Amino acid sequence: MIKVTVDGTNVFVKRGSTVLQACEAVGIEIPRFCYHERLSVAGNCRMCLVEIEKTPKPVASCAMPTMDGMKVFTNTPLVKKAREAVLEFLLLNHPLDCPICDQGGECDLQDQAMLFGSDRSRFYETKRGVEDKNCGPLIKTIMTRCIHCTRCVRFATEIAGVEELGTTGRGIDTEIGTYVEKTFNSELSGNIIDLCPVGALTSKPYAFMSRPWELRSTNSIDISDGIGSNIRIDSRGTEVLRILPRFNESINEEWISDKARFSYDGLRLQRIESPYIRKNGQLVPAHWAEAFDIIAQQLYKSLSNTSTKPRILGLVSESIDLESAWVLKRWFQLLGANFDLKTALDNEIKCNLQVNYLQNTSIASIEESDLCLLIGVDPRY
Repeated sequence: MIKVTVDGTNVFVKRGSTVLQACEAVGIEIPRFCYHERLSVAGNCRMCLVEIEKTPKPVASCAMPTMDGMKVFTNTPLVKKAREAVLEFLLLNHPLDCPICDQGGECDLQDQAMLFGSDRSRFYETKRGVEDKNCGPLIKTIMTRCIHCTRCVRFATEIAGVEELGTTGRGIDTEIGTYVEKTFNSELSGNIIDLCPVGALTSKPYAFMSRPWELRSTNSIDISDGIGSNIRIDSRGTEVLRILPRFNESINEEWISDKARFSYDGLRLQRIESPYIRKNGQLVPAHWAEAFDIIAQQLYKSLSNTSTKPRILGLVSESIDLESAWVLKRWFQLLGANFDLKTALDNEIKCNLQVNYLQNTSIASIEESDLCLLIGVDPRY
């Protein structure tokens, strides 16, 4: 541990920690665009500039390692002027379309321009324009808003493992895009929507749907796969509008799959909202009371026939929780009927005991494992 002084407050940090981490250790929030805790350090937005004793100019705190006895100042006139200048340069070519931007209300650039920026611009030239890229059906791109923080590029390479995003050009001609006009094909592609600090990358299904202050958030668990990722469901009234990841260090960290993020469309599109009864060879919608009457009659007829033991097949979706499946199985057992519980893949679920679906290791402990044996599974998926 080494001792660092931040704005007159002493703090002990691990050797090799950055100045930005030392500032956060004493509760001082340093503005940033390119820095992210789970990605490599880029140091290209220059928003996190701070002043260090005996240095001639401001230093990027995200890339500067701490040294014993270092004195850091985050609130001096030099730092304020440097942050104001950085924001002025970032806003030179940024379009003034906040009222129609889906990022409005939860935009880092908006918040930091209000806190650290100037109240006027000295730029009177023509703003640049960048052609929008096609990243696929899930990610909407308006690349004129891009500030080249490269978070999406580093996420694709380091987390998703798909090296398809990169930068082309230099200076004012720099652009973020896919190589050779490809789409961004990854099961984790939706996470760059959350990573983008501006409105350059937003959700296509969520485009122009709502504003964040109109939504009501509910913490939940994703059931689209076996991980159990922590998610936040944003709804307006009775309609689910979007799903975002929720931080959990031991399970999903702060990422979720595209399946978890966009599967809520099944609640709105082509959803069967009423039971259907076959009449004269045609399926027609009916009331729930009528459907349950028919089910009760058929069950009573089947159970009253004492000559043969009734056999009922239960079909359960793969997204159903095990508790509901177990209740269904228990109900059929009480009816005295044989029971086959099968998923869409015809794999029998033995849900009598917890040991059948619980593992003895956590997801986080995989990083400490000496050997992982994968049988019949693609780790990419």
